[in-house]
Amino acid sequence: MNYVEKERFEKIRATFRLNFAITRLYADYLNNHPDCITRELVELIREGSDMTREEALVGILTELFGIDFDRSIEDRRLIRDYLTPSVRMMDPERYTQNPYYVNIKIPSVKVGDWELKTESYKPYRAVIAGDMEIFPDLREVPPLGFFEEEFFFPAVLEGGNEWMTLTPVDLDTCEEAIEAARGRVVTFGLGLGYYAYMVSEKTEVESVTVVEKSPDVIKLFKEYILPQFKHGDKVRIVEADAFEYAERIMPSEGFDLAFVDTWRDASDGAPMYEKMKRLEPLSAGTKFLYWIENFLISRCRAIKYGEICDMIDADDANAPKTCAEAVEMLKNPLGM
Repeated sequence: MNYVEKERFEKIRATFRLNFAITRLYADYLNNHPDCITRELVELIREGSDMTREEALVGILTELFGIDFDRSIEDRRLIRDYLTPSVRMMDPERYTQNPYYVNIKIPSVKVGDWELKTESYKPYRAVIAGDMEIFPDLREVPPLGFFEEEFFFPAVLEGGNEWMTLTPVDLDTCEEAIEAARGRVVTFGLGLGYYAYMVSEKTEVESVTVVEKSPDVIKLFKEYILPQFKHGDKVRIVEADAFEYAERIMPSEGFDLAFVDTWRDASDGAPMYEKMKRLEPLSAGTKFLYWIENFLISRCRAIKYGEICDMIDADDANAPKTCAEAVEMLKNPLGM
């Protein structure tokens, strides 16, 4: 890459610095201080003004993160292009009126190391509110949401640790795969059976095969949740490893749609996402969709970005020759 192209690539570096910055800020906030904002604080900020709750939250987060609009262009971009479009108040009725929430009752029970229970978000506890938003300029904005009132949701725990939940982000990030479901559907990962329930309710769905490797999760589901399904006869549970099933059995099953949801988050999901993507050609007639795919792409893209930077800085012969070529590599980090 010549000098001119390297100068152009500096804009990409600037964008990725901000992508990484907002991810670090949100990770620290969500892991260590998710309950530090209260209703009283938000209303105090809004008092005597026409400021919206979202604007008050952006102001509070700006202070919390140590960002100053007047200090630097980078800080201004973080506030304008990341924080402001990211923060949103969430409508609880959008979720409490969901058919699964209305019709499926989760009991508090324990089987072995596994437990079903109800947990909650306290008012103004920060939560990820959907899939990563990815823009054409390579900007990546994780949506951050807040409920004004306490919000309750079902969860599965393993050994006392949260393993699977059915939170608003889970509902929102399944919408595309639910809408696309038709004919014969396979889903990898059972959890609380939300996806299986929602697609089994669709008249255009003939059957739903669920691939799950944990016998305890299957036992919990079959005993306490599946009997509540109106169309449980459509649901078939297969105890198997997702990748072995996708490689050895799935190609002969003739599924119309596959929805893959076998990870907790993007950090453990990115390698599994890449592995399953490479198995897609074995089932050429099947459409594949992935839970939180934009977060997974973001994770893969960060790795590719590091590789590209190393090659450019080392004047490696394999480095992209132009900034445009580098951008295309970043838009398709798995090269598929």
